Amino acid sequence: MASMTAVRRRLEESGVVAVLRNVDPDAMVETVAGLQDGGVEAVEITADVRNAADIVARVTEAFEDKNVLVGAGSVLDAATARAMIDAGAAFVVGPTLEPDVIETAHRYDTLAAPGIMTPTEALRAAESGADLLKVFPAGTVGPGHLSAIQAPLGDLPLMPTGGVDTDNVGAFFDAGATVVGAGSALVDHDAIERRDFDAVRAQAERFVSAVEDAQA
Repeated sequence: MASMTAVRRRLEESGVVAVLRNVDPDAMVETVAGLQDGGVEAVEITADVRNAADIVARVTEAFEDKNVLVGAGSVLDAATARAMIDAGAAFVVGPTLEPDVIETAHRYDTLAAPGIMTPTEALRAAESGADLLKVFPAGTVGPGHLSAIQAPLGDLPLMPTGGVDTDNVGAFFDAGATVVGAGSALVDHDAIERRDFDAVRAQAERFVSAVEDAQA
């Protein structure tokens, strides 16, 4: 497994994490393959589904030699973090700030990205050693919230997630995003239901192109 430092570098370079929530487990591997074909290098499988660790393990094994980072999202406690890491997750993401999740992740050299919204939460996450700060739900507050947080606190590694799409991703990067997380704007759930993985690839290509333009 790649080191925590290597994972962070790859996330920063790629600029986007695809959030896979409520995806049919039987279609998960093909979905990730379609996303990869569209240029996505990192996916986040949420832990709030049945047998999430098994799904993470299966996808990790399927893409072990295919240059895809597989992480776990919706991680709310240390026990879940440990289970996802044991299953092969290269990073763990949470919607809330849980210092014990960060501690557990770092014990096993795994990147941790807790959820924050306020400057107080951002500071506490940074002081707890968070590698990325997931600004969630980003769409509620907009890109300006990122620059407002960084103004008094410095250059924090922010990962806006929730409401990021091709129309606003450039504004989020301009406001200071290090990487973005994206769900339905990147992952075509209707196409997955139809098992149309060419459409999954096409939507991923559009989103990745917007990210590349924003990073240029």
